[in-house]
Amino acid sequence: MKRKFDILIASTELKAEAFLSEIEGANPLFVCAIGTTETAKIPGISAAGSNPQITDYTPPADAELLLLGKCKCINGVPITPSGIPTPALITMSALRLANIPVLIANAGLKIKPQIPFLDLGGVPGKDMRTGHSVENTEEVLQRSIIAGKQLANTTDYLVIGESIPGGTTTALGVLSAIGVKAEGKVSSSMPDNPHILKTNTVNLGLKAAGIKFGSLKDDPIKAISCLGDPMMPAFAGLVIGAASQVPVLMAGGTQMTAILAVINVLNPEVLCNVAIGTTRWIIQDSSSDIRGIVAQISNVPVLAADLDFKSSKLSGLK
Repeated sequence: MKRKFDILIASTELKAEAFLSEIEGANPLFVCAIGTTETAKIPGISAAGSNPQITDYTPPADAELLLLGKCKCINGVPITPSGIPTPALITMSALRLANIPVLIANAGLKIKPQIPFLDLGGVPGKDMRTGHSVENTEEVLQRSIIAGKQLANTTDYLVIGESIPGGTTTALGVLSAIGVKAEGKVSSSMPDNPHILKTNTVNLGLKAAGIKFGSLKDDPIKAISCLGDPMMPAFAGLVIGAASQVPVLMAGGTQMTAILAVINVLNPEVLCNVAIGTTRWIIQDSSSDIRGIVAQISNVPVLAADLDFKSSKLSGLK
């Protein structure tokens, strides 16, 4: 993979270089859309918490960590069942090193963070196996578009991230409903990616919703409502609103592909001002394929931070 500014370019090289050149030396705003879904409590789906029942606390704890450098709603920081700390530690460190301002956007939480945040009017997500995952999807999308437009007036470009346990499973659900082949390609917070469990969970949701693979290719709002999570309409709306005015970096893993698929139906014109930013770990993950999913949707650039903590003295970072 080619590099530019120590960033790995994983796809669409010319577009990636143009995007990076445009934001070089510019001042960003980091927005983190956070939410929760009952899908994360399905045993074996998510490791974004020491056990499935504590996943409601992971997004607000991540948000507190980004703003305060410590968590208030839990002791310590969110960890996986094997003791690996939240990736928000890396995000917090990067934001502080670069002196980037942070705004937290509540997309639908059970537990509110003990910090200031922007409330987009979402509610916590339900178990996707019911076929009725997300309420007021359209309303949250429209509010988020308004917010994205306003935020674009305050900064040179936006970096939008997320925190929602269970997000790769709901991403698979939405991708499947829209007709993107992502089975066996989404990443995981688990050491062993539970692809079979994710696929079975999605299939139960599809059946409960009375839809089939690709049947909602022209209706991503319904796809989110049936099989998604509350982070999705908030994130998609922020991107649509902001990218009409400034560059937007969608920061995350394979969850970003579901957001990309939604935007590609609703407002594909803004994608000329969008790139996906992830890490070397996601690009090189043999159990997932972010580039393969993106290639089915749009030719947006995929960029990766070349992080490596193998020499760290802290076992949780290695």
